[in-house]
Amino acid sequence: MTAPTGAADAPVPADAPYRDASRPVAERVADLLARMTLEEKAGQLFQTMIEVGKGGALSEGPSAMGVPATTDMVVKRQMTHFNVLMAPPTAREFALWHNRLQELAASTRLGIPVTVSTDPRHAFTDNPGTALLSGPFSQWPETLGLAATRDERLVEEHADAARREYLAVGIRTALHPQVDLATEPRWSRANGTFGEDAALTGRMGAAYVRGFQATGDVARAAGLPGTFGERSVSTMTKHFPGGGPQQDGEDPHFAYGREQVYPGGRFAEHLEPFKALLAAGTRQMMPYYGMPVGLEADLGDGPEAVEQVGFGFNRQILTRLLRDELGFDGVVCTDWGLVSDAEILGQPFPARAWGVEHLAPVDRLERILAAGADQLGGEACPELVVELVRAGRVTEARVDESVARLLREKFELGLFDGARDVDADAAASVVGHPDLVAAGRRAQSRSVTPLASAADGAARLPLARGLRVFVEGAADVVDGLEGATLVASPAEADVALLRLKAPYDDRGPGFEGFFHAGSLDFPAEVVAHVAETAAQVPTVVDVYLDRPAILAPVLEALGGRGSLVANFGASTPALLDALTGIVPAEGRLPFDLPRSTAAVEASREDVPFDTADPLFRFGHGLAL
Repeated sequence: MTAPTGAADAPVPADAPYRDASRPVAERVADLLARMTLEEKAGQLFQTMIEVGKGGALSEGPSAMGVPATTDMVVKRQMTHFNVLMAPPTAREFALWHNRLQELAASTRLGIPVTVSTDPRHAFTDNPGTALLSGPFSQWPETLGLAATRDERLVEEHADAARREYLAVGIRTALHPQVDLATEPRWSRANGTFGEDAALTGRMGAAYVRGFQATGDVARAAGLPGTFGERSVSTMTKHFPGGGPQQDGEDPHFAYGREQVYPGGRFAEHLEPFKALLAAGTRQMMPYYGMPVGLEADLGDGPEAVEQVGFGFNRQILTRLLRDELGFDGVVCTDWGLVSDAEILGQPFPARAWGVEHLAPVDRLERILAAGADQLGGEACPELVVELVRAGRVTEARVDESVARLLREKFELGLFDGARDVDADAAASVVGHPDLVAAGRRAQSRSVTPLASAADGAARLPLARGLRVFVEGAADVVDGLEGATLVASPAEADVALLRLKAPYDDRGPGFEGFFHAGSLDFPAEVVAHVAETAAQVPTVVDVYLDRPAILAPVLEALGGRGSLVANFGASTPALLDALTGIVPAEGRLPFDLPRSTAAVEASREDVPFDTADPLFRFGHGLAL
């Protein structure tokens, strides 16, 4: 039965049950829900981007990312969930901004606190649509690098460190982990995954959840209760039911990548990591943009055809599979921008309404709610929910069901109580603490993956300490070196270190350019330069793998005179620590490295380890 809707001007007593921390969460949720207007309820169903103003002020626009003014979203649209974009330069400014945002929310009639979320921001990726540069936070390897260590304890420690830094500035929801299987080597989103193997992804992803939600051994060792609560950061696992098998590796952020295909019939394998994370207690789930094509899957009653609409619109996937079959009662939030067309960085960006492009925005929203989602990511149009309810197309009871889940999360995180505000002075000492920075740098070194070593000479791994090293391709400031002396030219060097990045096609300026997609082949001039350098001086080639690369020509160019290593996010100092043995390089490949583009094109998008005769197999890594 629908709770009676509150009046917009009805005063809320200071002793209202929902304000009483001693009462059970279910009672507090029910009391608050009964006091809410339809407009206040509708505002809860949206989570969109928000920006931090200069010096930690609230951002009131204009915005290159198309983000509305903060006051408009909180006061007028009555929204209380926001995905924060770029970090300010200091943790103190971040914390001050958070407290100002909460103060604005507290000024509204019901005073519902804001939940701040973020994409990953502890590694090296700089993409406003997927992950952000670390800024003031400690810097660790990418998720692929965590997987390369094969160390679940390290993953939990990383997540715990990120949890502490998030809490210090008021971030309470992680829009991660990403447990898609990277079975299509060309896919631009591999960097955020744990690789190609379902079992490894499930183990690592579960450790990640335990670390962020403070429910694992690391939290208990620190004296926390080991249960979800006010010291937790809620995890939103993505992209259900697995976003890896994109046709030709193209990404469904864009219309040409909307089709998700299963030529090998491996839908169930892509689902396995999500089951492991559900068992670990992940609180939220995000379906992907992808539109399944030709998919037959067992949704609990035997194989059946799955409707060809994006997973955020798909009731078979969100209600029958996730809710009914897998028993998930947490928050389901769509990926960003399924309803409204937008403009990002000055360019048009159509809604990712794959399979329902023909529908008007209000009709798309109706489909999403009917599918079983609780919240719309990247959208700020609560007036459409009000329109649907007033027209009798969506019941208020259906809205209440989702609002109750969202409010429950806020109460359990302690946001209505002592965890609403943060200490700006303490944030400055927690975020980027030297111990966390050192732990992140050590993890970077450990994740370095030696692929091939010179048989002899100065480039043989591990490198002798004290060598004169010429480094090319390092954009970071090199300092704090213990194992090597840097020189300015190959002529002065005992060994050259060439730092390369996995190749990709330039998709032009704007948002699309952030996604590294297309060819995995290095340009001929890069291979020639490797050969030329290796002919002059013993050479180590290091390749940053944000997705697999065709390394056979590079290895051939070294001609047996050099060594080849992979990294998944490592600064030059961290890399040299690994190469000289100061910190053991323990990485093992989290996916196969294909031998050729032809092998990639012949492989099936949903089948792991499906490229013929790979150059290096999953799990490869030399013991130095």
